[in-house]
Amino acid sequence: MDELELFQRLGVALAIGLLFGLERGRHQRDQREGGRIAGLRTFALAGLLGGVNGWLASLTAPVVLALAFLGLSVLLGVSYWLRLKEDDDVGLTTEIAFLLAFSLGAASVLGNMPAAAAVAVIAAVMLSMKKPLHRWVSRIKRLELEAVLKLGLLSVVILPLLPNQGYGPGAALNPYQIWWAVVLVAGLSFFGYAAIRLGGASLGPLVTGLFGGLASSTSTTLALSRLVRLQTDLVQHAAAGIVIAGSVTFLRILVLVAVFQPSLVAPLAIPMGVMAGFGFAGAAVLWFPTRHAEEGQGPLEELDNPLELSAALAFGALLSLILLAVQTLRDWMGSTGVYAGAALSGVTDVDALTISVSNLVADDLARTTGATAIFIAAAVNTVVKAGISFGVGGSALGLRVGPVYAAVIMAGAVSLWVLGWGI
Repeated sequence: MDELELFQRLGVALAIGLLFGLERGRHQRDQREGGRIAGLRTFALAGLLGGVNGWLASLTAPVVLALAFLGLSVLLGVSYWLRLKEDDDVGLTTEIAFLLAFSLGAASVLGNMPAAAAVAVIAAVMLSMKKPLHRWVSRIKRLELEAVLKLGLLSVVILPLLPNQGYGPGAALNPYQIWWAVVLVAGLSFFGYAAIRLGGASLGPLVTGLFGGLASSTSTTLALSRLVRLQTDLVQHAAAGIVIAGSVTFLRILVLVAVFQPSLVAPLAIPMGVMAGFGFAGAAVLWFPTRHAEEGQGPLEELDNPLELSAALAFGALLSLILLAVQTLRDWMGSTGVYAGAALSGVTDVDALTISVSNLVADDLARTTGATAIFIAAAVNTVVKAGISFGVGGSALGLRVGPVYAAVIMAGAVSLWVLGWGI
């Protein structure tokens, strides 16, 4: 490298150290002078030291950098030991950050500068989020943590071992693809579930509806409908939350087809987008009169952890059943059979049907047929959620949710027809 590039890289190394030092200095600002392990200047020098040693290693041998890192580790180890003799409750965060600043300083000289800078920013953000992270961790239930670890084991360890080939009628059952679908849907659902759990009930029905739509729009509808039974003054809030959850479902469908069959995105983007848009607009109309009212505080106890092993396996079994049913109905009745299977599936689930149809389109099912089938499943599922609002939440809730959902389905059907993918 030439001199200009070297100075640029050393400048990045120094900036990385300054960034770490700024965060650590602020974190330790209440400690007495001399009582801090490292502040702004020391971290800046550590980053620059890493850059200089990286430069020397490029001129001589990599062992130079290794010895410098080892020497710095020993120095920090001795410092930590001395502090531990005075206080038995001492963390290692600052020491780790110091070594990371040194390492990233070296990486900025020897490797990719933007990557080193990006890692430094991410690390600084994590260092600054001590209290929020600790608060979130304290709210995680043991069963939730175990569920995440179990699914991680099954997906990371087992998934690569599954055969990636079809079995059964029409080779509809592919173990690898089925389990990959389980991992994706469960992960997407868990994101919404975790947002509700970590955010708490104080977020209110609106945000609950948003994240509940990722977890399970049907479960969210049921939970908010039951909430209205307990707190009738929340009917307007709950109606808006239910419609938001249902609208998120249409965007979720687009995410799934983008992963499993990108060619379906084009025929579905406008219908699903229109349905989501009408839904969010309807939710805004429902929410507007209540925008100054206090939001409800009822938690959604009915939402099950989607990363429980039983929930993941149940979805895998449902997906396998729908794959077989749609394939069988298609062989028996052609496109009409696919539509019938979509309508039946929509009563309970949209994700499984979306993935099933995506697999059929990957073989030889026409894109227009696949798009129409997915629309039918989404429409039927929307009608079911409107029925839950009426049956569980009462007429006051149902008469607010029902007309919005009717407009959503009508708008989706018209957009599908206008685009030439007739129903």
